[in-house]
Formats: sequence, structure tokens, C-alpha cells
Amino acid sequence: MLQRVLKTLEFDKIVEQLLDHVSSPLGREKAEALAPSVDYAEVVRLQEETDEAAKVLRLKGNVPLGGTHDIRAHVKRALIGGVLSPQELTQAASTIHSSRMMKKFINDINEEIDLPILAEYAGRIVVLADLEESIRRAVDEGGEILDSASDTLRSLRQQLRSREARVRERLENMIRSSNAQKMLSDAIVTIRNDRFVIPVKQEYRGHYGGIIHDQSASGQTLFIEPQAIVQLNNELQAIRVKEQQEIERILAELSVLVAGSGEELLEITAVLASLDFMFAKARYGKQIKASKPEINDNGIIMLTQARHPLIPGDEVVSNNFSLGKDFTTIVITGPNTGGKTVALKTVGLCTLMAQAGLQIPALDGSEIAIFSAVYADIGDEQSIEQSLSTFSSHMVNIVGILEKADSDSLVLFDELGAGTDPQEGAALAISILDEVYSRGARVIATTHYPELKAYGYNREGVINASVEFDVATLSPTYKLLIGVPGRSNAFEISRRLGLGDSVIEKAKTYISADSNEVENMIASLETSKRLAEKELKEAHDTLKDAENLKKDLQQQITAYYDRRDELIEKAKDKASRIVEEAKTEAEQVIKDLRRMRLENGAQVKEHELIDARKRLEGAAPERTPAKRGASQKPANPKLKPGDEVLVTSFGQKGHLVEQINEKEWQVQIGILKMKVDEKNLQYVAAPKQKETRQVATVKGRDYHVGLELDLRGERYEDALMRTEKYIDDSLLAGYPRVSIIHGKGTGALMRGVQEYLKNHRSVKKIRFGEAGEGGTGVTIVEFK
Repeated sequence: MLQRVLKTLEFDKIVEQLLDHVSSPLGREKAEALAPSVDYAEVVRLQEETDEAAKVLRLKGNVPLGGTHDIRAHVKRALIGGVLSPQELTQAASTIHSSRMMKKFINDINEEIDLPILAEYAGRIVVLADLEESIRRAVDEGGEILDSASDTLRSLRQQLRSREARVRERLENMIRSSNAQKMLSDAIVTIRNDRFVIPVKQEYRGHYGGIIHDQSASGQTLFIEPQAIVQLNNELQAIRVKEQQEIERILAELSVLVAGSGEELLEITAVLASLDFMFAKARYGKQIKASKPEINDNGIIMLTQARHPLIPGDEVVSNNFSLGKDFTTIVITGPNTGGKTVALKTVGLCTLMAQAGLQIPALDGSEIAIFSAVYADIGDEQSIEQSLSTFSSHMVNIVGILEKADSDSLVLFDELGAGTDPQEGAALAISILDEVYSRGARVIATTHYPELKAYGYNREGVINASVEFDVATLSPTYKLLIGVPGRSNAFEISRRLGLGDSVIEKAKTYISADSNEVENMIASLETSKRLAEKELKEAHDTLKDAENLKKDLQQQITAYYDRRDELIEKAKDKASRIVEEAKTEAEQVIKDLRRMRLENGAQVKEHELIDARKRLEGAAPERTPAKRGASQKPANPKLKPGDEVLVTSFGQKGHLVEQINEKEWQVQIGILKMKVDEKNLQYVAAPKQKETRQVATVKGRDYHVGLELDLRGERYEDALMRTEKYIDDSLLAGYPRVSIIHGKGTGALMRGVQEYLKNHRSVKKIRFGEAGEGGTGVTIVEFK
């Protein structure tokens, strides 16, 4: 990407904001080098990295990246035999600790959610706990060598403390003497050149003898090492030399250990740099409320509620953008300060951010294409040094763009053709747009020229857009209207500001009829678009309410059927218990009758007892388990108004009012009328007709009953009850054979009916119907 374009689109400011979120110099270095990639696979990988980091931040809030340092120079010096300072060793230990904590953190969270990229980074971290422990044992956090670094160092420091105590004791005895009050400037023991001294007045310099190490600025005080402690100070100095030699030996030894793990330390540093950079991008995305875009390589940009990331959140206006699918060029028209340039920069900046692996300030589901180059000619770049006018400066940029733009380019033109004669500028703008469009580039251009308003109507793949302006408040709304060209608001604004109507009306006479027609058309388009958007929102809200209502109804219907089945089962259980009790009591009565007959010779016949028991057994209700949904929807007969139907999508019965078209009927359910697709209707029964029924006085062959029974649409239990009654009626009518229509479906109803018929004492044979009799949807019953 051209650096000039990155600066024009303010990508450098994005980098500056990103730097506020890094945790270490390693992350800062990578953030400062941030640049868009043109490789599709690399961009996808970068987006996945940022997305994984964002998931971790949502779950944990933060990551243990503190204490990471850039130790690459330290390690490289150790590898060539250099001796590291205590501070450098401390930084190495701190970085090792940070890597160890980060590895554990990633491994722990990877058990909760799948994080393949972070897991890969964690796998590259080598745990150097022994090296960290060796450094911690020898050097503290402040970079001081600890006594525990070696036994020799501990012994030397014990000697130093002992000698220092003796020297201080001798000097304190001197400054507490009776003459010290007048000979010393102050009764203290201090240090000069690593040797203990006392402050002596100039006139008493010869009293203590020894060595003068320093004097005050006025020369009135001399810092003298008395002769009496010179030897003790010499001994102290000798021990300090040995201490320093031991410290240098310890540092050299630790440096060798660092060099031994040099390659691992460099790898750890590289991994921590990448992790810091990943989480910096995720934290920045969280700050600007960004989301991960879908990445494609076919030139399609689809941004939903996209915002310019550099405009404060309480001021920015979000917009939808679509480019590359139905059209490849957008021409935006509208007034100055209306938001055209911001819209242009939003698309360009979101593209650069996405290609750099940053999440974009838009809603989830937004899509960004990978472009090999982004070109932009935005703003007044008048060059005083080159003595170029605004028009010339823009034209230099445009010439450069036309030399390189191709089908993999995104081209952004701001105020195309501005700065010169309007007629010539408009002609140049159209020609330039044609040229870039013909190369297959994705183009967004802003302009003031009215000639370009018709550009989108005359060319396939080009669409007009505008920024909305509120004439009532004389201010832009910054909303982008795709498909509607901008219109001049000069007359309306002038009238609002107080310009006389006579002046405005006269001005309108100078506008051509074509221009007036175009302006009126644009105004109509704007009104229609706003109305369509309002109606779309209302339709969406209504659909959402209807879906919620449908869901509630389905839940209530399900609860109703469950409760009904539960009550039926309870009633059957109660009835069964009553009958069982009656049977038990009757059995006891029969036993008593038999006993009485045997004992007393009562004339009770055996077959009468058997008949009584059979009648009791027949009184017990037959239990049939409730099987909701067991009956299968049969094929609908030809529906007609008035038919009773089941609306399967609601589980409610209703009546057909009228047929709306080939696929839809108007159905009345209770007091509600609604349109229902025919595939969601199940035929139940024809309209009930008033009948004059004749009661058969004598049952037999003249008993009125049909030769077939239609069970389609019946619930399972009701169908079996009707079958039982129908068989009895057919036997009374003396039919040798009848047909039972149960339909095909899943076969549940068919199996239930045939199972009942097989066990009926009067049924001789059952079979499926022939092809002309209804096939497997009909069972033919022959009686004995």
C-alpha cells in the first residue's frame, strides 16, 4: 500500500490509538510496523488471531503479559560471550516468568474454548524455570546481587559488615570526645571515595592527621580519614575488591546460562511479541466496539452500520455500504459538510484495517474484500513548492491512479473534477469514472456536479447515492442514501434564512425544465425511500410479534392437549377401579349363590352365572393408551368453502371461508380470520347439513348403515371407538363385507384398526383393498 494513501485515509492515527493498548516494547514495535496485507490467507490468519484474543478478553478480561521485556540484544550479547548486567539478567528472568504464566494461562483457557492459534503459540514457549530460578536466587528485582548468589559472596559480605561496624565504632568515639564539638563542623560519620571520613574544620586539620578526601564548597570543612582508621579502611577496601570480583564471576556464570538457552529465549521473545500484538488489537477493537469481518477475495464490500473509527462514538453516524455485488461504482452527491468525505474514508479505512488484521467498527456479518491496492484522491493537497493549483494537484494524483488501477483495486475519488470549469470538470469526471470502471476496479466517488446524477442511471453496475440533508434544521443528518442522488437545497435553505419569495421564484425561472424535473424526481425518490424504510421496519416488527404470538399459541395448545390427555387417563383409571370393585363384589355374590345352591338346593343355573360374569366383564372399559399425533394426516380431498379443517401450524380447528389463490385459503378460527397456506390445512369434515333421521324400529337387514367407514382425520382413540360401533352396526344390518378407509400415512391408524379386527369374534377375514378399491389406504372386512 502507498504510504501517501495510508496517511490520506488516516491509517497512521489508527496505529497511534493501537499503541495505547500494547503491554511491552515488543508489542509496540510490532504495532508501529502495522501495515495492510494483500495476501488473502495471511489476512484471514490475522483476523482469526484477533478474534481468538477478543474471545479471551470477553471471558477473562485481561491476560498476564506484564513483566515482558525486549531481551533480544541481551541474549545476542550473551551468545557472543558478553557478560550481562544484573538489570539485564533481571529482565531476562521477568520475561521467562511472563512466558511461563502466559503458557499456563492459554493452556487453562483452552480447556474451556477451542483456541487453535493461541495453543500453537503456547506450544512454542519453552519453560525455562531452572534458568529463571538461578537468576532469581542471585539477583533481586532491583538488580542487586543477593548474598545467596554464592557462599563466597555471603562470607565476604559478612566480613564487610563486621569491618564497617568496627570503623564506625572508632569514628563515633572520636566525634563524641570533649574536643570534637569545637573541631568538627558536624558530629557525623560519612563516606567519601568509598572510605569512612569525618567533617573537620579547616583550622583543626592537623589534629586528626590522616588523608583529606574532599572539602566543602566554601573550603571551611575538610572530609578527613583519620590516621587511626586508615588501616581499617584499607582492609575494608580489599574485601570490597574481592566482593566485586565474586559478583563479576557470578554474572559471567549466569550469562553463560543465558547463552545456553539463547535460541529458546529468542523464540520466547518472538512469541510474546506476537501475543502482545494480538491482544493489543483485540483491546483496541473492544474500545471502538468493532467486530470481525468476513473476508473474501472477489471484490465484495458489505458493511452494516459502519462507523468512522476516529470520530467519537457519541457523534459518529453509522451507515450501510454495499459495493461489488450488484454494482461496482458508487457516485455520492450532496452538499458540503454533509458527510460525503467521511463516508468515503469510512469504507477505505475499514478496508485497510481489515487487511491489517484489525476488527472493524461495524456490526457482525459485515464483509470486506482483499484489494491488492487502495488508491485515494481526497482533500485539498495544493502544492506550493510545485506551484500547482488545487485542480492540478488532484490531477497529478489521478494520473498516478490511472497508471496502476486494475480489477483488484479500490479507488476513492473525493470531489472528482473539482477546481476547474464546471462543464469541463463534469466531462472529465465522467470520462475518468468510465476508465476506472472499465478496468473492473471498485470505485466510490463524491461530486457536486449535477451531470453525474444521471451517470448512475445510464450505466450498468453504477449506482447513485447521497447524504441526507434536513432542510427544517438546515443541517446534514450524515445518513447515506444508496440509490438516491443528492439534490440541491439552495432554494429551501435560502427561504429558511429569510430570502424573499419573489427573489427565489425569479431564480427558479433561470433553472431549465430538465433540471427542475430531475430535482423533483430526486425529491420523490428520497420520500419514497424513507417511506419504504419505515414500512420495512414496521413489517419487520409485525413479523416478529406474529412469530412470538405463534410460539405462545403453540405452547398453550401443547399444554392444553397434555392436560386433556392427563385428565382422560385419570378418568379412565377411576372408571377402571370402580368396575374392578364391582366385579370383585359380583364374583363374591356369584360364589355365595353357588354355595347357596349347593347347600340349600337353590335353583340357579350354571349358564346364567356364566352369562352374568360375561356381562360384568363387558362392563369394564377397554384401556387404550393415549398416543398424540398417532393418527396421520390423510391426503386432503378437494377443499371447498365451509369445510372443517385443522390448521396444523397452529394445532387449531377452523372453517374455510374462501380460496384466495391456488395455494392460500382464508380460514376462520374462532373470531379470527387469517390467510393459511393449503399445505398447512388438514381436512376434517364437510359442512354439517340438517338431517331428518329415521329411527329404525326394527334392527336387521333393513337397519340403515353405510357400506364403508371413513376414518381419515380422526384421532386414534376416536377412530377405534367408531370402528367398534360400525362393526356392531354392520353385523346388525347383516352385511357380508364392509370397507374401512383409514388412509396410508405412517400406518399407525391402519395397524390399530386391523389389530382390533383380527381379535373380533365375528370377523372372518381382513385384507387391503385392490387398486380400484383404495389400495393400502383401505381395509376390506369379511364377516363370518
